[in-house]
Amino acid sequence: MKIIYKEQTVHRQNSENCWVTEYEMGDPDIDFASVTITGRYPAEGRVTNSRSKEIVYVQSGKGNVEVDGKNYTLKAGDAVLIKAGEKFYWDGEMTLFIACNPAFTVEQHQKVA
Repeated sequence: MKIIYKEQTVHRQNSENCWVTEYEMGDPDIDFASVTITGRYPAEGRVTNSRSKEIVYVQSGKGNVEVDGKNYTLKAGDAVLIKAGEKFYWDGEMTLFIACNPAFTVEQHQKVA
């Protein structure tokens, strides 16, 4: 078992509309983060995770996710599975809980057109 306390989290800002709180478990198979979206992320284009599947739970708020050209409306309580290689962007005012398998690394998160 491993516990990550709030004081041990790592914070980063991906853009002016995206803040991430990472709970670094040190497990190569899975990770967890809380992400706050306040607008469109990324501001232009899309992003993809080249290696991991992402399961995303909408903790609060509402908005949209576009995955491979198809737009989906989301609200608190909804969940999304984004497969490795799918191109997506978020738009709205939402707090998301995200777990990745295998664990997320910055290098596999790529901006695409």
